Amino acid sequence: MSLTVERALRKAQSHIKAGELAKAEELYKQILPKFPKNKKVILGYQKLKARITSKDSSNSKPPQEQIGELVGLYNQRQFEEVLAKIKPLVSLFPNAINLHNIQAVSNAALQRYDAAIDSYKQVIMIKPDYAEAYYNMGITLDEKGELDAAIDSYKKAIEIKSDYAGAYYNMGNALKAKGELDAAIDNYKQAIKIKPDYAEAYYNMSITLDEKGELDAAIDSYKKAIEIKSDYAGAYYNMGNALKAKGELDAAIDSYKQAIKIKPDYHDAYNNMGVALMDKDELDAAIDSYKQAINIKLDYAEAYSNLGLALNEKGELDAAIESCKQAIKIKPDCAEAHYNSCFALLNSGRLKEGLDVYEWRWKTAKNISSQRHFLQPLWDGKTSLQDKRILVWCEQGVGDTIVWSSRLSLLVSQAGHCILECQEKLVSLLSRSFPNVEVKPVDVSRDTQRDDFDFHLPMASLYRHFIAKITQISRPDAFLIPDPVRIKFWKDCLSSLGSGPYVGISWKSSQMGAERSKHFSSLSECSSLLKLPNINFINLQDADAADGLLQIQNEFGVKVHNFDDLDQYNNLDDVAALSAALDCVVSFATSVPMIAAGVGTLTKCALRANGDYNNILGGPVGPLVDKFEKNTWQSWSNVLGLIAEDIAKL
Repeated sequence: MSLTVERALRKAQSHIKAGELAKAEELYKQILPKFPKNKKVILGYQKLKARITSKDSSNSKPPQEQIGELVGLYNQRQFEEVLAKIKPLVSLFPNAINLHNIQAVSNAALQRYDAAIDSYKQVIMIKPDYAEAYYNMGITLDEKGELDAAIDSYKKAIEIKSDYAGAYYNMGNALKAKGELDAAIDNYKQAIKIKPDYAEAYYNMSITLDEKGELDAAIDSYKKAIEIKSDYAGAYYNMGNALKAKGELDAAIDSYKQAIKIKPDYHDAYNNMGVALMDKDELDAAIDSYKQAINIKLDYAEAYSNLGLALNEKGELDAAIESCKQAIKIKPDCAEAHYNSCFALLNSGRLKEGLDVYEWRWKTAKNISSQRHFLQPLWDGKTSLQDKRILVWCEQGVGDTIVWSSRLSLLVSQAGHCILECQEKLVSLLSRSFPNVEVKPVDVSRDTQRDDFDFHLPMASLYRHFIAKITQISRPDAFLIPDPVRIKFWKDCLSSLGSGPYVGISWKSSQMGAERSKHFSSLSECSSLLKLPNINFINLQDADAADGLLQIQNEFGVKVHNFDDLDQYNNLDDVAALSAALDCVVSFATSVPMIAAGVGTLTKCALRANGDYNNILGGPVGPLVDKFEKNTWQSWSNVLGLIAEDIAKL
């Protein structure tokens, strides 16, 4: 049965809508010879042929040799040439996914992220279930800094391909960069669940756990990464850092050594191993380690700075200063190098220079967060304070506050009114000791709103502005005034124990760590002191005293009297009164000798030579302090023996 033109055209259109282009073409071929001049037939056939041509072109693939050429140019990092050659090919083969992918990675390599993202979107339009395109687009968005969009793209990849370990891993990295640490860890765990040998996922999860302060979990995760990848130098290095933070110095050093064995030019591992060796008081080994780091990286400012600190502790002060100068030459704004140099300068007697350099403390990572910010200016030491109000605020520990308060009178004599903000447990003692000063507990909540002062000054800057006077006048007499009623109370308590002398002792800080522990001896090394006959020892230890008191009793058969109703950590006003009632106090570098010296009691302090407690910044300023210094090659037993000889004379 013959078809009319209209019926034939309608049928051909139905085939076209159904995608049956060949059938539609066959119909046109049947009716064209019969109606060669019919405009509808001619136009319809032309459109059909154009569509068939377009379809054939879009479904075709570029020649493999052209793809090979593009890949070769990409591997040679000839990205501009890749893009120039690929542009006409994309026009000829618009649905060729491999061309769009090559175009995307080339643009990304040139940091043309928007163009790369457009290419990935084109791939996804062609193939909506292409998980790799979403994954790669996530990486590009990540590099562009659009973390939320990157995370969404990784999620799309995972929706398509639920076992996409790489997408979980990269999403973990993006979440970590956003500070969403728990979510990041969950994604690393999911990646590992899919791919149990995913060393990088274990490694990045370890770093994230480390950031959360979960050091044990981080160390376990580093170990898993190393089990999978035995030559994972970065995992050994970071595990060393975590072990060092835990105070497990020997294990940390072993981990750094393993990292260096795998990667002999690992300068950061040498540097951090030096820090761990310094914490162990192995200064010569630390110095060698810093020098190794510098030999590998000649412009390693941090290693020069650390070397300066080690040389200072060893007593090689000129070399220490020169090493810090070298760090500053490499990196003029290296706050740690400036800060570290101040101790060698002070220990060299270059007080003015050292105190000026000490102001760099506010730019160090350690101290920057403790700086306070007010609307009022910092006092420069030159502007007149007549009829002006000045706020002096504590910035470090209790002992430091006490030491610096000894020179508070120099400031008070110049100012119209002086406010001192200090630790709450010092308020009553310092209020009584400095009646011309308004003493308050620290309150940072209103710093940017206060109007009760005209200038402010952090306490550690006090010496700097008055160093000329300080070096010309004698050290102050006892400057702390305990409650006289409590002094009498404690004298009565002491007399009930038997005859004196009464010697207060303290053997460790309330805040001990790997770095601080080298400033304190073990109780076993105190035997020459604790075995002295006819001495009534009194506990002044401000924290964790029970175990030590028991050890002294068991090891030496000596009873150190402890007053259970005295809170040595919080009730410092009463500690000062008890110290004033004693004949002598023996302590390491804690707040105890500062209080004892401040009330005028004979005080003997055991110190590391060339430490920061030995200079004017940290040393006790009371007139009755005797310092007994230990060089790095000496044992504490020797120092405690010398103190015992002095105590025996009592």
